[in-house]
Amino acid sequence: MKGSLIILGFFVAGCLMGRLNILPEWVADDTLATYSLYTLLFLVGMSIGFDTRCWRVLREMHLKVLLVPIFIIIGTFCGAAAASLLLGDMPLQHALGVGAGFGYYSLSSIMITKMVDPVLGSVALMSNIIRELTTLLTAPLLTRVFGKLGPVAGGGATAMDTTLPIIVRCSGERYGIVAVFSGMFLTVAVPLLVTFIFS
Repeated sequence: MKGSLIILGFFVAGCLMGRLNILPEWVADDTLATYSLYTLLFLVGMSIGFDTRCWRVLREMHLKVLLVPIFIIIGTFCGAAAASLLLGDMPLQHALGVGAGFGYYSLSSIMITKMVDPVLGSVALMSNIIRELTTLLTAPLLTRVFGKLGPVAGGGATAMDTTLPIIVRCSGERYGIVAVFSGMFLTVAVPLLVTFIFS
């Protein structure tokens, strides 16, 4: 958990510095964060690309790799339905729509804001950010309790980008390939499922 606490510490420090407005404007620009993420993904991709065993594992899995994102979708919708029952005043349709973000907070929250209302869009934003942060902070625990696919399922759509480094670190580079495939599948599924749920 030491690595997760370091990540949380940097996140909290960033929030405080942004709130106190003590950094130059170019640091707060989204472009810097985007290029930092691209660099990180490039380095993770290089380490996966050098390991020829990873590609052999993906070939061996064949259609089994498709089951990972499908079961993530089923599990997320079951969790969203349970949350709807616990909350009581949230319609099942709204809970499923928020869950259909699969951690892809930027797209799902904008779509839900336009299709339903800004309040539910804000709920989707917070819910999906919390999903991503929970995966980043608890990846070692998810691996220990649920196995090596635990962080992949937790990350949802973010398994191909922001949570990929922690997935590779906790589950191994072989599961990095599965995470990228699953994340890409879920990223494509987000606009389709959100539109279907609210149409």
